[in-house]
Order: sequence, then C-alpha cells, then structure tokens
Amino acid sequence: MRTIIDIGLVVALVYMVLLVIRDRRTTWMVQGLIMLMAATLLSRVLGLQLLHFVMEKLLLGASVALAMMLVPEFRRLLEQLGRGEVAQLFAAQESHLSTANNVIDELVEAVKGLSQNRTGALMILETDEPIEEIDFSVPGVRLNADLSRELLQTIFQTTTLLHDGAVLIRGSRILAAGVILPISEKDASRQLGTRHRAAMGITERVEHCLCVVVSEETGSISVAEQGVLNRPLTSSKLRELLLDKFSPSVDGDTVAPQLRSLGRRLSLKGLNYLSFVKRKLPRPTPRKRNDS
Repeated sequence: MRTIIDIGLVVALVYMVLLVIRDRRTTWMVQGLIMLMAATLLSRVLGLQLLHFVMEKLLLGASVALAMMLVPEFRRLLEQLGRGEVAQLFAAQESHLSTANNVIDELVEAVKGLSQNRTGALMILETDEPIEEIDFSVPGVRLNADLSRELLQTIFQTTTLLHDGAVLIRGSRILAAGVILPISEKDASRQLGTRHRAAMGITERVEHCLCVVVSEETGSISVAEQGVLNRPLTSSKLRELLLDKFSPSVDGDTVAPQLRSLGRRLSLKGLNYLSFVKRKLPRPTPRKRNDS
C-alpha cells in the first residue's frame, strides 16, 4: 500500500511540473528523466551495484541540467506555491489567440485601420506554446492588457515611444510592446523593410507563432509563418486565415493529451513494477498450527 501511495505522489508531482512547463519539446526531456529514475530504481532492486552507481551519477547530472534549462518555469512554480495558488497550477492557461469575445475581429479591425492610414505595425501571435524572452533581441515593455483595436492603433502611432517595435499577443491579451525581433538572414526582396525581415526572422526561429505586418510605405498587409511571407492580404483574407489557424479544432494539439498519455504509461509502469517486486519478494512461510 505504501508503494502505491509513493508512486501516486510521484505521478502527481510530475503532472504538476508538466502543467507548469506546457512545452511539448521539454515534455520529452522530463519523460527521459523519468525513464532514468525508473532504470536507477530497477538497478537497485536487482542488486546491480556498479550499474546503480553509474545510473545515480547520470540521474544527478540530468536533473541539474534540466533544472538549469527550466529556471523560468520552476521560478513560476515556486511563486504560485508561495502565493497559495495551487489550484491555478491545474487550470488550463490560454496560450493561443482566442476566437471568443471577438478578439480576432478586434485584431483585424485594428490592422485594417492601420493599413488605411499607412501606419507601420508588427504583431506576434502565439499559436500554441509561449515564446521565451530569449528568442527576442529585446523583450520590450510588459503591458499585460486586454486586446482592443484602440490600444493596438494607439501603440503604433509614430508619436508613441513603443511604435518602433513589435507587439506580443497571447490569447486575448497584449503581453508586451516595443519588442525587438531578430532579423532574417535569408535573401529577400529589396522591397521588404525591417518589419518584414523581422517577422521572417522570429518565425524562422520560433515555429509556434506567426506575425502580422502592416507596411508603412504601401499599407499592405502580410503574414509571416515559418519564415515564409504571405503577401499582400486583404482584411477579409486576414480574418479567414486567423479563423482557420486558431479554430477550436486546433485546440486539441496541446500538451494535455500528452499528459494523459504519460499518466497512463506511468500507471502501467507502476503496476508492472509492483508485480515485479511481488515476484521477487520471498513468500511468507505458513505458520504451523499448534494442536496442543
């Protein structure tokens, strides 16, 4: 019974860490660490001392390396635990553009107004996973404000201090403005300005995002994804593209199915381990009855 509780607590802890990470690439590294833990435990049960010594050192090094890679995630985990926000750890976070509350309509109307006024603009939309700040040349100024056409059009006015960078949009909120993006190193047309090359650069580096660009010279609308620029677009075509990209059918491609799959595999491995341990443990000898 104690072993079952122990395994259950480990599964719950891993599940909590994966919820905080919310990165499918990092999820595979965590699963690899779990496999190392299982191999280390198995070598100890089988009495393979040399293999157990090597696996312990390998597990320690992998744990330190993973902890260094996930410093922002662990900091967020400790902050939420310190505030007592345990329930929020298990709440799904909005990491992609929301189709509710007319968010896409607000975005498209803002782009349409900027295009008509020939006001240059650059917007980064997260499609699946959060973008790390290390992917930007300069993270910009954090806003964390509700997305609205008025706010977007105000930010990109040439009289404001934040108009020269990009706006980072996550879900229905504008996280930051004045973000400086890396420039694409691909050979591009001379007609493309810095905004277009920056949109191509960030989408080359980060797969789970797309960029909406409004040209300051012509007012044309472009969308960059995976380093490819789709231009020129009308406002109606932009709306269709965003609705297709952020439709509810895409919501299933998140880390939740992987968490459920990981949970099932861990449960099966735990049951297999319990049955293996029971086979290895000596059976208790029955006591002889004393008839006297």
